[in-house]
Amino acid sequence: MSADTTATTARRPRVKASRTDDWAETDKFYIPVTVPVTRPRRTLKYGDTFMVVDSHADMGASPGGPDGLFHRDTRFLSRLELLVNGLQPLLLGSNLRDDNAVFSADLSNPDLYFDKRPVLRKDTVHIVRTLFLWRGVAYHRMRVRNYGDRKISVRLSLGFDADFADLFEVRGLGRARRGSVSARTLHPDRAILTYHGLDNVLRATTLTFDPAPTELESNRASFVLELRPGEAQSLFLTIDCERNADRRPAPFLRAIRAARRELRLAARDVSTVETSNSVLNEILCRSMADLHMLITDTPEGRYPYAGIPWYSTTFGRDGLITALQMLWLDPGLARGVLRRLAAYQAKTDDPRTEAQPGKILHEMRSGEMAALQEIPFGLYYGSVDATPLFVLLAGLYAERTGDEALLRELWPSVEAALRWIDGPGDPDGDGFVEYHRRNDDRRLDR
Repeated sequence: MSADTTATTARRPRVKASRTDDWAETDKFYIPVTVPVTRPRRTLKYGDTFMVVDSHADMGASPGGPDGLFHRDTRFLSRLELLVNGLQPLLLGSNLRDDNAVFSADLSNPDLYFDKRPVLRKDTVHIVRTLFLWRGVAYHRMRVRNYGDRKISVRLSLGFDADFADLFEVRGLGRARRGSVSARTLHPDRAILTYHGLDNVLRATTLTFDPAPTELESNRASFVLELRPGEAQSLFLTIDCERNADRRPAPFLRAIRAARRELRLAARDVSTVETSNSVLNEILCRSMADLHMLITDTPEGRYPYAGIPWYSTTFGRDGLITALQMLWLDPGLARGVLRRLAAYQAKTDDPRTEAQPGKILHEMRSGEMAALQEIPFGLYYGSVDATPLFVLLAGLYAERTGDEALLRELWPSVEAALRWIDGPGDPDGDGFVEYHRRNDDRRLDR
């Protein structure tokens, strides 16, 4: 990654060493804690944005896993790693809220040394990292508290990077060429990572810090904190995936209140089920929370995306089956599914995308590789069952709700789907829908 640093950065400040404690000298069997443990992944999602972090709330700090901040099928941030005086912090615990809206990680400092002398015992500094997503922005707060009995000086650094990899690249699909990535600082509190894609689209990740870091580089922000005993400080970071360097995201507390309010409003008209079995109640609550995380507001209405990380997009079969299973509990979900699939119903014949007039969408993608037709999934129709399921859902929805107005609105799409079922979908006329792939590209999605 090339860097074009435009903001003036101060000379790296030295972290002051406090008086050497005697715990390392008096206990010859003391074993310093410096090695991190295995880190499972956690997921957050809002709309067309999702984030995969490890148990420390880092991205890309440990090998394996689809870490990153993804927006519209592109990874806008591939690395975000917190270090305490250059070392990985220790994990005390992490938690994802029951509604899947907020992730928090409790960390502490490892044993810290200065000039090979112990200066800060582990677990003196407590760090709480809180993350959530709202309207294309990732919000990150670090609350740092000194639980020691003397004043300390500690350096916190956040390393960050963005490869702007297409989701299919992250999955392992190779590419012969890519666009160009650059990084620069805009102000003492702001850095921007940009990608000029081969599809002539400029994608940008803007990182804004509050307060401004002690030192800001194109891929690292450092804070030197002086904390009295019991004192706490909060550091805030917003990561904006929308291409607007002048936009200032809403403050952390205002944004988290708005995100929670939206979540409550989205679920206010949905029926709930409560039983006499507490375990079953927990299962039902968890299932509904997971489903609500996948439901995405689209121009046509609410739509349940298929899954995170690889299938966080519109899938015809998955959305239709989910809406069918939810008809008894939340029939409104079917409205968004039917309208969205009708809007993208195939109108032309295209063997590359398996499109035929009347067929219902199987999958859609909005990343660079789809735009360049390196993969056929911009709008892809390679599904045998989505079209019959569309007709089935339309009929069962009308039966369940009596919503004749929506049925009249959808009727041209229903008739087009029936024509495909009786025509190209049944080429030998035996009354059964047949399917074979016209485009034999073995890289195709599920």
